[in-house]
Amino acid sequence: MLSIYKKEVISYFNSFIGYLAIGLFLIVAGLLVWVFPETSILDNGYANLDSFFQLAPYLLLLLIPAVTMQSIAGEKANGTFDLLLSRPISFHQIVLGKYLGSLTVSLFALVPTLIYPNGLYLLASPIGNIDIGGITGSYVGLFLLTAAFTALSIFGSALSNNPIISLLLSVILCFFSYYGFDAISKFSVGNENWIAAFGIQYHYEALSRGVMLASDLIYFISFIVLFLILSVGHLGRKFRKRKKTFSVYAFTLLVIFLLNQSFVSNLFGRIDFTEDKRYTLSSTSKDILQKADNDIYITIFLDGKLPSGFKRLRQSAIDMARDMNRLSNGAIKVNIINPQEGSEEEKRQIYEALISRGLQPTNLSVKNSSGYSQNLIFPYAIVNKGEQEVNVNLLQNKIGLNPEQILNNSIQNLEYGFISAIKKLSNPIKPFIGFTEGHNEPSDLELYDAMQTFAQTHQVGRVNLDSIQLEDLQKFSTIIIAKPKTKFSESDKYKLDYYVRNGGSLVWAIDQVDAELDHLRQPGKQVLIGRELNLDDQLFLYGARLNYDVLADMNCAQIPMSVGNINGQAQIELTPWFFFPILMPNRPHPIIKNLDGIRTEFIGTIDTIANPKIKKEIILESSPFAKIYQTGSIISLQMVEEQPDPTSFRSEQKPVAVLLSGHFPYIFENRPAPSGIKDPVNLTNISKPAKMFVIADGDWLINQVNTKDESPYPLGWDRYTEKQFANKTLLQNVVDYLTNDEQLITLRNREVKLRLLDQTQVKQDKLKWQLINVASPIIVLILIGFIQQTIRKRKYTKKVAI
Repeated sequence: MLSIYKKEVISYFNSFIGYLAIGLFLIVAGLLVWVFPETSILDNGYANLDSFFQLAPYLLLLLIPAVTMQSIAGEKANGTFDLLLSRPISFHQIVLGKYLGSLTVSLFALVPTLIYPNGLYLLASPIGNIDIGGITGSYVGLFLLTAAFTALSIFGSALSNNPIISLLLSVILCFFSYYGFDAISKFSVGNENWIAAFGIQYHYEALSRGVMLASDLIYFISFIVLFLILSVGHLGRKFRKRKKTFSVYAFTLLVIFLLNQSFVSNLFGRIDFTEDKRYTLSSTSKDILQKADNDIYITIFLDGKLPSGFKRLRQSAIDMARDMNRLSNGAIKVNIINPQEGSEEEKRQIYEALISRGLQPTNLSVKNSSGYSQNLIFPYAIVNKGEQEVNVNLLQNKIGLNPEQILNNSIQNLEYGFISAIKKLSNPIKPFIGFTEGHNEPSDLELYDAMQTFAQTHQVGRVNLDSIQLEDLQKFSTIIIAKPKTKFSESDKYKLDYYVRNGGSLVWAIDQVDAELDHLRQPGKQVLIGRELNLDDQLFLYGARLNYDVLADMNCAQIPMSVGNINGQAQIELTPWFFFPILMPNRPHPIIKNLDGIRTEFIGTIDTIANPKIKKEIILESSPFAKIYQTGSIISLQMVEEQPDPTSFRSEQKPVAVLLSGHFPYIFENRPAPSGIKDPVNLTNISKPAKMFVIADGDWLINQVNTKDESPYPLGWDRYTEKQFANKTLLQNVVDYLTNDEQLITLRNREVKLRLLDQTQVKQDKLKWQLINVASPIIVLILIGFIQQTIRKRKYTKKVAI
């Protein structure tokens, strides 16, 4: 066998055609990876080799059949195969020797590509900021793919007596084994995974990202062994009984079938070679996926013509969804829909359908040969089970971050977004969420989107504390007190205390000061007056004091103001209004990690009260440029005309939202139950741990309303500036956290390191780096060829001289 192996390797490299084939492979790979804009690493901007590992299979399925076509078919065509059979070696040794020889040659073609990681290392920002572990794992995947293609091509060569036919047959076999099963699976509803798993692509995708699953390793070993045994059986068909050959085939298939069962692969787990383990799901996610109901669909709409950063986000979303598909044993199905496909009328209908489901499009400027073009995309996924569905926003915008950081944060949030939606859909019981009424709270129209946020996964409605019975309160997972304007009775407070003492979760969205923009429109000014809500003592005992003040912050939203008249028409301009602060989350708590700004109106400040039994965490605070207006102060619209002095605004950041958790005190201890309570309960000995979110603003929960048709805008949408703020996401995160989904919310702490190229180097020396990475592998190949031919020449020259 060793002599066959040596002969196979040496004969290939003694031929100029061998070097030519490898040279063509390296040239095409270099041009695709470093030069052509659509797939170029330099145009992509990220310090990774994803494009190379995604393109490599299509290059190898052409190279490897060219390497193996002479291996057996060539011997048959030249009449030397019979001479080989006359030697005292078995068919197993022949096939294995030729396989290892061809594999060595094929792997040799990959060796010069190791220059790519070195070039990437020097181009990264900062130098060396590449994922060496991930690249190493991807090369392991490329090795297994090469080994599988080589085994299949050896089989193709064994089937034919003509090298050209062998080449064509092997290319077809490799292409079908890689892509064919995946293509067929798309036409089989319900068996997609089962069919796709027969193909190489299904198993190579994870490996190309630097992740090795036991099931994938077993698959590739099984694939290689199967086609080597088929090659041996075909070559020896004339020298052994057919029954024995088929028995070997049957036994091999049986062993392969048993080894590829999920219970075997589950014994060994997986290896994530990436430095930040970005393809490893948390134990929380795995538990949820293993318990997930069947027929949950993840439909991704981020598709079509995308810039490189959005392509990375799209691929990360697809990879994450497919990993979830595997871990759920196929319970999670994955679909990808391109809203940009079809005629203009079809696209219009799709856009309208998506917008009606709450998916707001993003307008991108995409660079092309003629400049820039506008491209409407939907960076969303919908996770649905039957008629229930949850929208997942794939794009996590945040003011102040550059596009690369925004997209990286979005990738970090994918696991939380998908898992949160899957868990909600898998819950057979829809929890109750109640918004209080009876205290002049905002109307259903004003709270429409806040309620709709939970409509698919919860039962949402109003709670009237005056009429509800104590035992009915325990049905609610969360009660939201949204901007009450009138006084709470003692019986209302007793019921809330009963709810808290039994472990209920509360969201307090309280405006302590009566201040409204509409109040300023007519007289132009307003005196700040405190509201009498009768909640101060209760909140104080719970650990929070909402101050009677209003915050003016230089980081604020804008409002339309009339600046004059031209031809009888008012001229409107948007001007900053300091009393509408935009809160920028900067605390490490997972509730607000990577969130964009939160739009508020006339928000106040909060002080926390010491109590060792209650944990207090500040969630949101003002910017360093904010000042306080106490009750009794006069504010007016004329303030927008004043030029603010930043020094007068500079101050310490002031808390405006806090999270409280623990065992809360009984506020009616040693006090009689209020007169409105028919059957009072002694709550002294009842104290379950509870949580509450307190924010000194009620307007963050109110959606703006279109005055033309009385339709609600999305929560957090500013109709004046046409910007979407993160109010809705904050509400979702808060409720998730309050309803004992702490493990789930910690998924937002996931970190994925951002690895970018040094754009200064790329712009200044782009041609240099293209030449280095395209030409260097060819130069290495030429040098190896020159050295090999020189050694060969000297060796045989000496023999002649002797």
